Amino acid sequence: MWIDTHCHLDAAEFDADRDAVASAAQAAGVSRIVIPAVARENFSTVRALAHGTEGAVYALGIHPLYTPHARDDDLDVLRHEIEASLDDPCFVGIGEIGLDYFVPGLDEARQQRFYDAQLRLAREFGLPAICHVRKSQDQVLKGLRRNGVTSGIAHAFNGSFQQARAFIDQGMHLGFGGNLTFERALQIRRLAQQLPLEAIVMETDAPDIPPAWLYRERNTPDQVPRIGTVLAGLRGLSPEELALGTTANAAVALPRLALSSA
Repeated sequence: MWIDTHCHLDAAEFDADRDAVASAAQAAGVSRIVIPAVARENFSTVRALAHGTEGAVYALGIHPLYTPHARDDDLDVLRHEIEASLDDPCFVGIGEIGLDYFVPGLDEARQQRFYDAQLRLAREFGLPAICHVRKSQDQVLKGLRRNGVTSGIAHAFNGSFQQARAFIDQGMHLGFGGNLTFERALQIRRLAQQLPLEAIVMETDAPDIPPAWLYRERNTPDQVPRIGTVLAGLRGLSPEELALGTTANAAVALPRLALSSA
């Protein structure tokens, strides 16, 4: 059994064949798919999709790339949606939130304000945070420390070994996906090989971050087992051992996964 801890199954790229994509993931052994929200406008979409898709769950949050068009009262809406979702077994946490220092032109102060506000919600409600950390690992980590958030996932992690250790010490798990399948991605491959297995969860970020064999094509959640096989080979494990370990790790990172499987 595999878990895709980060998949934007609601994305427009899946409009033509979403059900088939989800079914293919189940057939490939991906029993759970975590669908994070990115903006107020898709809170209800990811919730409905999780309820209508076998094995799917959802998180609620405002992505840093969506902060330019987010309104201040979106945070009030998010609070209301969290409160309304606490009894929902398909709801697993706050995400996708974080900071992005890669895309030019984003207001860093505005990103930070939305990030901190959402971290405070995560702490208040005792929920894990699914964090976007592109070129922003240190500042994302500072936010976690400052706001007392000690569980969740650093999605698509691509920092240094020292930064990885700091996230792990904070209680976070690190998400690895298609990037590690590229032989030239030396840093990510070293991290995936050398970090404690207990710190690693699998993800696709589908439809983005496709593995090497789908370069510049649409990524899909059914790719998790093949990506996992590459990672298992790097670590000298069988795919079955890696699937067992990373699935257990996902349950630690996102404890409410147990509710949706009960």
